[in-house]
Amino acid sequence: MRDSWHQTETLNGVDTGPERRASGVAHGLRFTLLYHPDLRRIGARATTVAIPGYAVPLSRLEPEFAQPRSHECAPLCDPHVSRKPHLVTWGADESVTITPAGRGQLSVDGQPIDETHRFSPEALRAGLLLQLSRRIVILVHAVTTAPPAPRYGLVGDSDALEVVLRSIARVADLQVPVLLRGETGAGKERVAQAIHQASPRAGRPWLAVNMAALAPTTAVAELFGHAKGAFTGAHQRHAGLFERAHGGTLFLDEIGDMSMDVQAMLLRALETGSILPLGDTEQRAVDVRVIAATDVDLEQAVAQGRFRAPLLHRLQGYTITIPPLRQSREDIPRLLLHFLREELARVGDLGRLESPADGALPWFPRSLMVRLLQHSWPGNVRELRNVARQLVISSRGADAIVIDESLERMLEQARHTARPPSDAPRLSERRDADASTANPADPPMDREVDEDALLRALRQSHWSIGPAAAALGVSRTALYRLIERSPHVRKAADIPEDELMRCHHACGGDLDAMSARLEVSKRGLTLRLRELGRSGRLREAPPD
Repeated sequence: MRDSWHQTETLNGVDTGPERRASGVAHGLRFTLLYHPDLRRIGARATTVAIPGYAVPLSRLEPEFAQPRSHECAPLCDPHVSRKPHLVTWGADESVTITPAGRGQLSVDGQPIDETHRFSPEALRAGLLLQLSRRIVILVHAVTTAPPAPRYGLVGDSDALEVVLRSIARVADLQVPVLLRGETGAGKERVAQAIHQASPRAGRPWLAVNMAALAPTTAVAELFGHAKGAFTGAHQRHAGLFERAHGGTLFLDEIGDMSMDVQAMLLRALETGSILPLGDTEQRAVDVRVIAATDVDLEQAVAQGRFRAPLLHRLQGYTITIPPLRQSREDIPRLLLHFLREELARVGDLGRLESPADGALPWFPRSLMVRLLQHSWPGNVRELRNVARQLVISSRGADAIVIDESLERMLEQARHTARPPSDAPRLSERRDADASTANPADPPMDREVDEDALLRALRQSHWSIGPAAAALGVSRTALYRLIERSPHVRKAADIPEDELMRCHHACGGDLDAMSARLEVSKRGLTLRLRELGRSGRLREAPPD
């Protein structure tokens, strides 16, 4: 197997040789860890330079993953992941074929995969979301970028962000205006700050203004200043934003909302390099680099007479398009952890992100990460930050992470609208296709249930099998199988006798209290105590 593929990750990115680096075409596969029980490993990746037609093994022991720009590598090392590898084969047409190691061990884009499946080039470009043994989440996607650019304080390592970073590097030292385009919340101001910090003006003023927040009656005075006595209440001279930003950078956000009068004055300032404060008679020379941003289709606004074409041409000395978050799925976990650390630090609870003790569940569960990855993020990075804040505040004082009603509604909408971008049919479609050949006596196929959902259902049902099975939408038999293979659920018969006796004494024989404390079913606990009573090792056993 080692002869069929080659893995390499250098300090500067993927080492693929000068010819392939210069071409900019897909030259291999990247496996990015979007979830690992050790949250510190999120964002680590393995890049394989594969010859089309050969298989890349994916298992507990290979490949090795490293954080970007780090040489410290390690395999998944999760005991619940099989040593026998799943095989990921890159096709000459840039499709991917995945062969699972066995049944029930792998799902792709939320659908269990028990046999070999081919995924189209389009699916690979969107990224394939692999879940291994309900423990690990990995994004498989094609590598298309050159060596990574400087980070400028921006968080993420996706190909889409690399394009933005390279654009920043190209334009930062030039004295040209920059137009940033992108959806609301995509991070346009952060990119503008990066351009300023990477430019020769970095030590000079940086000012930002939201043009949509300026009233038309005051916008001119705010931008260009005013003389003493220019209007009622102007008791002294006021320096506008252009004058205060002299020698530095002025960021104009939401420029699509400027009035036509303000547009005309802005155009003149950009053309002449000077401003005329309101009520003044003398022009003032200013040296300001303007970076503008919008989520408006300015060309359409020009066609509708709402935006001046000469101003658009002047502003877009260089244009950078900020991609929406949904096009950078591999950045979502890293950004989320970044925001969670900030919010947890504010409330003094940063320890929640530490690695869990052996056998314990991490504070942030895999199932929640998967649901967040399925969301379309119309509010982009700003929405993701708000979700992190909501999770932290809602979970204050609770042992486990709390998903409140508003976040649950958002995640449910994502679940109902998401469809995997692959050639594989949905699980329900495969069931329909197999219905005509199925034996009516066969039990129904069990739906996939992750570890977090299993524990949540059991706790909410007070460890009663019937209600928990109903909540999960599985049969009682299926639930018993899930409990049997779960590393975090034990049966009453598995509890050491000394622990059971101590609990019985502490709870005064109260079966409900014992069930909650030991986290086992009341019925199983009753049977175990009766057994101890019949053997004489327990004086007050439950009656038969």
